[in-house]
Amino acid sequence: MKLILLFGPQAVGKMTVGQELEKKTDLKLFHNHMTIELLQPFFGFSEEMWSICHMMREEIFKAYSKGDEYGMIYTFMWAFNEKGDWEWVEKVTGIFEANGADVYFVELESDLDVRLERNKTPNRLQHKPTKRNIEDSEKRLLESLDSLRLNSYKGEIDREKYLKINNTNLSAEEVAEMVIREFQLEQGDTAWE
Repeated sequence: MKLILLFGPQAVGKMTVGQELEKKTDLKLFHNHMTIELLQPFFGFSEEMWSICHMMREEIFKAYSKGDEYGMIYTFMWAFNEKGDWEWVEKVTGIFEANGADVYFVELESDLDVRLERNKTPNRLQHKPTKRNIEDSEKRLLESLDSLRLNSYKGEIDREKYLKINNTNLSAEEVAEMVIREFQLEQGDTAWE
């Protein structure tokens, strides 16, 4: 069992890279908006919504990590200046590692102007209805710059299986291929060469 934690700021391309990884490997994509989009119509972006969201994700992780699947790609935003986010990452990795899984950390970073363009892509809007109000989505993205640090400092993530990629000028397919090569992930029945 493998878990790829794929993280970075809004509109950096996490879901799209995850989709490419899912196409090329037997990993299953669980992007963070799969639970958000289910709950937001009922609860808005409230504390209750986030609480239920975390609870659902945790139960999915617990059940999935005990199975015999190849593994999962989980995409999310990690606020490095928020203690609770560090604790959440430890909880998630702990769930998988307790069941013998290998955990890989993949961080994406990209220039702000590129992220603002990616915030409007048809693929993003198709899979994330809460982002379809572009003006509001862009506003929240820009406001987060004042309070959240969504990329790590050098040496901050002390994990052997860690890869940081600046994907400003890379396609999602190129990034997925880099991840596959770096971690020697299987593509179907054969290892990526």
